[in-house]
Amino acid sequence: MAVPKRKLSRSNTRHRRSAWKAQAPALVKTVENGRVVYSRPHQAKVVEDSAGTPLFLEYKGRKIADV
Repeated sequence: MAVPKRKLSRSNTRHRRSAWKAQAPALVKTVENGRVVYSRPHQAKVVEDSAGTPLFLEYKGRKIADV
């Protein structure tokens, strides 16, 4: 682990921390079965049955893994 040679002042520490900003995740709006669904792009989604039980993971319309 890197160890600083000198103590960083309080103002420099706070200035560095304040520069970092969180970003809202990119969401893609799609319509499935008459419902508007928001999902993250390039991520597998969980396919559920009518009771809400997860069945499998799907990516680009293909089944990729069992849950």
